[in-house]
Amino acid sequence: MDRTTPLPQTAFDPAALADDPYAVYARLRRAGPVHRITGTDGLPAWLVTRYDDIRQALADPRLSLDKRNAAPGGYRGMALPPALDANLLNMDPPDHTRIRRLVNRAFTPRRIEQLREPLRRTADRLLDTVAAAERVDLIAAYAAPLPITVICDLLGVAPADRLDFRSWTDALVAPDPARPSLAREAVGHLVSFFTRLIAAKRTAPADDLLSALIAVRDEEDRLTEDELTSLAFLVLFAGYENTVHLIGNAVLTLLRHPDQLAELRADPTRTGAVVEELARYDGPVPLAIRRFPTEDVTIGGVTVPAGETVLLSLAAAHRDPDRFPDPDRFDMDRDATGHLALGHGIHYCLGAPLARMETEIALTALLDRFPDLALDVPPGELRWRPSMRSRGLLTLPIRTGRAA
Repeated sequence: MDRTTPLPQTAFDPAALADDPYAVYARLRRAGPVHRITGTDGLPAWLVTRYDDIRQALADPRLSLDKRNAAPGGYRGMALPPALDANLLNMDPPDHTRIRRLVNRAFTPRRIEQLREPLRRTADRLLDTVAAAERVDLIAAYAAPLPITVICDLLGVAPADRLDFRSWTDALVAPDPARPSLAREAVGHLVSFFTRLIAAKRTAPADDLLSALIAVRDEEDRLTEDELTSLAFLVLFAGYENTVHLIGNAVLTLLRHPDQLAELRADPTRTGAVVEELARYDGPVPLAIRRFPTEDVTIGGVTVPAGETVLLSLAAAHRDPDRFPDPDRFDMDRDATGHLALGHGIHYCLGAPLARMETEIALTALLDRFPDLALDVPPGELRWRPSMRSRGLLTLPIRTGRAA
């Protein structure tokens, strides 16, 4: 039976999600499928915690990504200028359909496959530096610079500009509460940079994704200038942040499960399949992008009013025992098909093949080079990003042991 009266606010501390989100989500999932909570912005939201409800909601066209469908006085979110905000994460059909179709024409399997060998060379080069130290932060030395190099190669960003790219993105991903102006400054830098880069690519196009997107925009005039700039920003932002966390979380999980790590070392051809279980077990995106019902919608027997904010907990879905038996156990033999770490429905991640390839190559190269890799910090002292929307380590101190 639908609940037509508002649910009471569920006691919920977003800060508790940083160290152990799965215990928090397990408690909520057992208590009920949908909870009315207070988000980090102080505004109410509806949190969905069970796999079947979440998978269905991800594909429900009544749950809009367009912020214009938020109720007045409701969701605020990050304030971005139109040059960065006109992206696929804020769009519904028909605009979403139009832009995604055009991006698919530029973001081809051939273009992704072209990155495979450069990605391997970059991984080897970074690991050469890692091998020079007995102890190292694997996030700073490997998990972060690898994806930013790949994304910059994909977009055609010159090597000299890549450190700036990383610092600007980090300022948005993990803003410093003591220096709030840094995030605003990063937004301004990104808009200026992409404006200059697009102008340069128009003058001298190359074999990169941004040149291909410019060709689509200029030859067919079906992308606005803001849509073009926002697409470049989305490729950078999503492709960098999520892959850093996926690689870092994957390495930590394997180091915490030495028996299974030994099995993977013995048969590295299994790495691609194991990446799927790693993404399920401790993926980089605990919450799907917020949604706004265009009409009253019933989820898990609870009626959510139109315009209110809906949060779909992928982290809770991935530990739902009704979908994944013994879900709190990492099992590299598990069939993790159906995990939602890369989305579901029309908003399924465009960069999913690239993220999988990056993670597989990153893990294979790392484990091959360092047979004695080990954590260099007690598990309880690991530091996680204080965020509801991303699950990633601030640092991953490791001992390299002997390089092979």
